[in-house]
Amino acid sequence: MTFSELHSPAWEPLLSAAWGAWARAYAPYSGFRVGAALLWTGDGGGVVAGCNVENAAYPVTQCAERTALCAAVSQGLAVGGLQALVVVTEAGQLTPPCGACRQVLAEFAGSLPILLANRTQRSLCELGELLPQAFTGRHFPH
Repeated sequence: MTFSELHSPAWEPLLSAAWGAWARAYAPYSGFRVGAALLWTGDGGGVVAGCNVENAAYPVTQCAERTALCAAVSQGLAVGGLQALVVVTEAGQLTPPCGACRQVLAEFAGSLPILLANRTQRSLCELGELLPQAFTGRHFPH
């Protein structure tokens, strides 16, 4: 599978999973639904989806990307196992992961193709473009 092309068929299972999660987002305060799906490899690997879960105490709101990542970790994701990520919204402007999500994703992937999509547009970017020179556990002496 190749994730280097915007309209590669490899993205379709992730898009489907992300839109399914988007439909289940809990966003009663902002009304801004986000769905995400990631592909990971390793023991038990596959596609894992997540949605945003808002809270009246905004700082504890969980983003879709971190929801998916946490689900994958609970299923066995290890550092280096992320292969691709899709983030979907119905916003007119494509929506990249927030800074906190970028940082958490960087912990598990040195390189990660990310497809941003809404109902009519797509854009392909790389995690390293969104968070250059990320600080991760790889910086700690072992």
